[in-house]
Amino acid sequence: MKHIHLIGIGGTGLSAIAQVLLEQGYTVSGSDRESSPLFKAITAAGAHTCLGHMPENITGADLVIRSSAIPDDNPEVAAAIAQGIPVLKRRDFLAELTQGKQTLAVAGSHGKTTTTALLIWILHQLGTDPSFVSGGVISQLGCNAHSGKGPYFVIEADEYDYMFLGLTPNLAIVTNMEHDHPDCFPTRADYQAAFEAFIDRIQPGGKAILCADDIGTRSLFTKGAERQLRMFSYGTGHPADYRAVNITFEAGFPRFELEYRDEHSQTQHLGTVNLKIPGHHNVLNATAALAAIHQLGLSISAAIDAVTAFTGAGRRFEILGQGDGVTIIDDYGHHPTEMAATLAAARTRYPGHRIWAVWQPHTFTRTQNLAADFAQALQMADRAVVLKIYASRETDPGYSAASIVDALPAEKAAYAENFEIATQYLLNNLAAGDIVIVFSAGDATQLSQMVFTQLNQRKNEVSGTGS
Repeated sequence: MKHIHLIGIGGTGLSAIAQVLLEQGYTVSGSDRESSPLFKAITAAGAHTCLGHMPENITGADLVIRSSAIPDDNPEVAAAIAQGIPVLKRRDFLAELTQGKQTLAVAGSHGKTTTTALLIWILHQLGTDPSFVSGGVISQLGCNAHSGKGPYFVIEADEYDYMFLGLTPNLAIVTNMEHDHPDCFPTRADYQAAFEAFIDRIQPGGKAILCADDIGTRSLFTKGAERQLRMFSYGTGHPADYRAVNITFEAGFPRFELEYRDEHSQTQHLGTVNLKIPGHHNVLNATAALAAIHQLGLSISAAIDAVTAFTGAGRRFEILGQGDGVTIIDDYGHHPTEMAATLAAARTRYPGHRIWAVWQPHTFTRTQNLAADFAQALQMADRAVVLKIYASRETDPGYSAASIVDALPAEKAAYAENFEIATQYLLNNLAAGDIVIVFSAGDATQLSQMVFTQLNQRKNEVSGTGS
């Protein structure tokens, strides 16, 4: 039995790979700098884990996989190289991970986690038992990865560090394409070239499903045509092969009709879709997933039923709960476009309520490069709290997100250097009926929990005083 060691096993990507490996019968070990919910979950699943990076952690390993955030001088990487143990990144291992399956890959700057989760959930509900790796925990399945017995392997195709170029999908979805990860892709041209290379990785005779509403994604049709791939489009406002029409909102949730324009340019009505996840952007995500199911030749009516029952993925408009009349929501949004879409969804879902955006910026390069766009997105909230930048894989260049707060009206926004200050500020200013969305790709879920806990304590203290 092969022993695989993963450095950074508590991260979203490697914890998912570790789960699949465990279910495939591998011996799995791993390390990380600090504990996290995913670190605890993979430990409970059977991985031998430890906190801290030390050479002895790789003892017995036949192969080492490291996350993109792990540098070359990491002691475990150095020890493995010294012992002749292969050291791979995710990209290098994906061919082995997906071997023998039909790979369905979901790429895009935004929306890929929800679209991936939707596709997984549909296939699960259709009884196909898919293997999968998702960027978020699928709420109704309680996991972000699985090694299934069925023919499909659904994978969230992350562009960072060119991870998705390790895939050779049979079918690929691209939700949109907007310049991101400037630390990896310095220019828009670099970013687009990576997505074009991804399209080039689709297997001969494979299919690509691209969003017609997105100008960046539409540019990929040329690359697909060069490869003579079977190309399909989807959208809402732009002519497309799969189109969501007659979009309405009931109690803040979208309802739409799904149409398909076949090869004879005849339009077929595929069904009525009612979503339990808010926002116009999720209409597009659902349309993409349903288009993939239709192209796989599976039951579209059963797929629509599955979509109607889907309740979301972790940290994607995930309602933590309500404390003292205040609703707390966790969201992974870390790009201005994502934040704007989520805030628009909140307006539709909670009309007439005061919306708070609590934002933990993620990486210095993204925050600096898109500072004006972040300020514009925060303007969509009634009130905003900006936290210290989560450095992730970067070193601090001395830049502070406080400068973005300075660009907003003084009565609208505040800067908080740490979670304790932010929590106290929120407790002093929140009122019953407020909606608080904590945007974070880092560790600000801790803040969500702190605020939620103290709001409930406050409610109990007031209730106790009045009894």
